[in-house]
Amino acid sequence: MSLNTTSLNTTSLNTASLATPPLSPLTNPTHERFGCLSPLSWREGRLHVLDQLALPTTTRFYEVSTWREAAWTIKSMAVRGAPAIGITAAYGLALAAQEFAHTTPHVGAHAEHEAFVAWMCEAAEGLYNTRPTAVNLSWALKRLQPLWEEERATHTIAEALLSEALAVHEEDIEMCKAMGAWGASLMTPNTKALTHCNTGALATGGYGTALGVMRAGWERGLLERVYADETRPYLQGARLTMWELMRDELPCSMLCDNMAAYMMQRGEIDSVWVGADRITAQGDTANKIGTYGLALIAHAHNIPFYVVAPTSTVDLTLSEGSEIPIERRPAREMTHVGATQIAPEGASVENPAFDVTPHRYITAIITEQGVAQRGEDGSYRQALTAHVKAR
Repeated sequence: MSLNTTSLNTTSLNTASLATPPLSPLTNPTHERFGCLSPLSWREGRLHVLDQLALPTTTRFYEVSTWREAAWTIKSMAVRGAPAIGITAAYGLALAAQEFAHTTPHVGAHAEHEAFVAWMCEAAEGLYNTRPTAVNLSWALKRLQPLWEEERATHTIAEALLSEALAVHEEDIEMCKAMGAWGASLMTPNTKALTHCNTGALATGGYGTALGVMRAGWERGLLERVYADETRPYLQGARLTMWELMRDELPCSMLCDNMAAYMMQRGEIDSVWVGADRITAQGDTANKIGTYGLALIAHAHNIPFYVVAPTSTVDLTLSEGSEIPIERRPAREMTHVGATQIAPEGASVENPAFDVTPHRYITAIITEQGVAQRGEDGSYRQALTAHVKAR
């Protein structure tokens, strides 16, 4: 039995079956996992999730014990960022297997295996449908799928799934550190970098993608300052990136999204570093809404524009950006900031969560395998294919 992936083509979320679970904040939470700040931690048979909706004013973790709760943390954006979403989905499958093993009566090996596979497919589909744009989600689910299809005792499969989810988490941190080193190799002394959305430890297993490059550049004495876009409408840059940078004591300043052109014109920004939720074979890149505009502004000012993402974000099944499904988010994210209404009641709203930057505006794509450069055809197809094969 295989995972049904047809839902990737949808641009709206069917969330009726994923009502908000009664999650309670944890006391004495930890921020560390595998030696890094991390939004996720597996402890005593449960997944601990940092609620990123509460940052920066409140730091709280939730204890997640079922796959539906894991799905809710993704759907609600309590956890967000393509790599972190993939890791959460992997842990969600481990929770699903645990739940089945602990609650299902023994009915015979063959019948139990069929019921288990059906249960796991339901969990995988539910997790899969939470966010359509980030390909890391499907990548993680497909990586774990062969384990749940094996005809073994369910508790043994549950242990194997957990082991693999932990491996996905740890590998992500190592990939982020590798990307940080490769990205820092492109930096020049006194770099004044602009970043968009949140691409740090909070968006990954730990350390970060584009923000990981900032950390590596700072460690090497190459970084003068990081400018963080506020990132409307969800303010991930203001709430999360600034929280991370200030926590780690990196020199940083926050900008409104519409200040980038002015700052580039004045010479205050000399490079742009962003993450990605999906990269096509030729190098077109889906990332948080506003990224495409930054690429155009950077191009107009002759400023390099770098994309930093693991190979799990590369989708070689898609050729160009028009094929990427773009998630549409609720209108309330535009009409309100927190509990404060900022638009007239009943205002018509368009709220695409991502845009697509064509590969021609991207200076280089950095993965854990190295720096991908354009080929003779002007695209990144050859380099990205090599990076994915080397994974």
